[in-house]
Amino acid sequence: MGSKRRVAKHILQIMLKERKPGQYWVEPFVGGANMIDKVDGPRIGADIHPYLIHLLKAVQSGWVPPTVVTEEMYKQAMQDMTSYAPHLTAFILFCCSFGGKWRGGYARIPKCGTNYARRGSSHLLKQSKSLSGIEFTNCDYRDIHLPPCSLIYCDPPYRGVTVYKGVCKFDSDLFWQWCRDKSAEGHTVFVSEYNAPDDFVCIAEVPMIFRLSGIETKKSVEKLFTLRRR
Repeated sequence: MGSKRRVAKHILQIMLKERKPGQYWVEPFVGGANMIDKVDGPRIGADIHPYLIHLLKAVQSGWVPPTVVTEEMYKQAMQDMTSYAPHLTAFILFCCSFGGKWRGGYARIPKCGTNYARRGSSHLLKQSKSLSGIEFTNCDYRDIHLPPCSLIYCDPPYRGVTVYKGVCKFDSDLFWQWCRDKSAEGHTVFVSEYNAPDDFVCIAEVPMIFRLSGIETKKSVEKLFTLRRR
C-alpha cells in the first residue's frame, strides 16, 4: 500500500541532483523499499513496522518467499502472528492481502488467474539484489540515526489517508516540525505528500491513477516537497 514504484523515476532524478558524493540516503518510512532500491551508495532504510523490516532483511539475505499461500495459512497468521517466522508472517499479511494492505483480508485468485503469492515472491526476488548494502532498521522516524548532512527522503502516512492496522495515529504536524528541525541541522529533506505547510515548496507533481476494484479507479497527484529556501 502506498508503493512509490511508479513515481520513483519521476522524482528520483530531482533528489539525486542534490545528493553529494558519499552522502547518506536515509528513508525513515522505507515501506516496500521501492525508492531506496534504485539508489546507490550508503543507505539507511527504517520503518516503524517490525514485520516489514523482518521481511526486507530476510529477502536481502537470500530468503525465497513461497509462491503459494492458502487462505488457511492467511487465517492462521491473522489469528496468531507467531505461528510462522516473522518474515513469512509479513509476506503473508502484506503480499497476500487485498491491495497489499497489512492484514487487509486474503486476496483470492480472481477469474483472470492472478496468484498474489507468486506475484509478490517474484517481485521480491527481482528486488533482492538491489537491497544489498542497505542498512535496514526498525524504529520510529524520530529515533532514526542520521549521519551528518544526510539526504532524507520521507514518504510518511499521508494526512487523512488509511494507515496500518495496529499502528498509532500519525501526527502530521509533529512530523513537519521534525522536517524543519532536521533541515536546520544541515540535512537535505524531501517529502512525498499530497499537501504540505506553506513554508514547504512543491518541486514535482506526478498524476496517478489507482485501480480500486474491477473498473473503479481513483485519480490523485503525487507531490514532492522541500523546505522553502530563505
